Amino acid sequence: MENMRDAINAIKNANEIAIASHVNPDGDSIGSLLSLGLGLEKMGKKVYMISHDGVPQRYRRLPGANRIIQNLKKSVDLAIAVDCSNKEILGKTYESFKNAGAIMEIDHHDFRRPFGDISIIDPKAAAVGEIIYKLLEELGVGINKHIAQNLMTSIIVETNSFKLPNVRAFTFEVCKKLISVGVNFYNLVDMVFWSKRKESAILSGICLSRCKFMKDDRIVWSVIRKNDFKTVKGKDEDVDPVPDDMRTIRNVRVAVLFREKDRDTLRVSLRSKGRINVASVAEQYNGGGHFDVAGCSIANSEKSIRNFLGRTETLIK
Repeated sequence: MENMRDAINAIKNANEIAIASHVNPDGDSIGSLLSLGLGLEKMGKKVYMISHDGVPQRYRRLPGANRIIQNLKKSVDLAIAVDCSNKEILGKTYESFKNAGAIMEIDHHDFRRPFGDISIIDPKAAAVGEIIYKLLEELGVGINKHIAQNLMTSIIVETNSFKLPNVRAFTFEVCKKLISVGVNFYNLVDMVFWSKRKESAILSGICLSRCKFMKDDRIVWSVIRKNDFKTVKGKDEDVDPVPDDMRTIRNVRVAVLFREKDRDTLRVSLRSKGRINVASVAEQYNGGGHFDVAGCSIANSEKSIRNFLGRTETLIK
């Protein structure tokens, strides 16, 4: 894997290390953050694990999750960003990264804007957890049950429980080894993938009931507002699975969910089937991601929504 040796040397030479996930963290980001953090602690490193937006409820029972902090005011020898395609999605965490001795990126996004001094990038990896697994193996860190649970979470969530085309033979090789360490696969899947809060179910229903279709049903889009979250006492994370549900609709090739962050901003989640490059649209708004999973933010207005959907229509031949 490219730059692996440089990354290993940087980690071995650092005493204090900060590791951060992206804003609005998903299971890949949190699982990678925790597995790497626990692994480096086994090497005797002082580790700070950071998530700008905290830990979504479904991941709070993962080993080490109670150790995650939302900001770090001190400088460290090495700052590592996991699952971040650009510095902007680190949120305010990037301010503390700028004071680090060096910045490392560990990522698998196809479309990126590099910002680190050292990087381990593998676009073929089904999840960043696969890269963390390989890194810990190269560092000589034994995978215990706690590390394995977090790595498996990364893979389960990022592959949509092994249903997405990013799954490869190596994915199952890693999972085989993680289960052999003692991971209870059924319990873990139930905790991080199958279970949802009732608020999440209600908000999902609201999103799906508002679905509108374009281009002979090949594009579906919906919008969720702050008042909707307030009405059902839900959270932004409650609608994270919705774009994937929209993508499963027959004939749909592109799914777009707009969610209101504040009076000025809409967060956009994009999904696609058939190798349609939704990241190419997200990049036009300083976002990014993969061919089939991407995101960005746009202005909160009807005109912005219309313009965004117009650009999305160009993806459909």
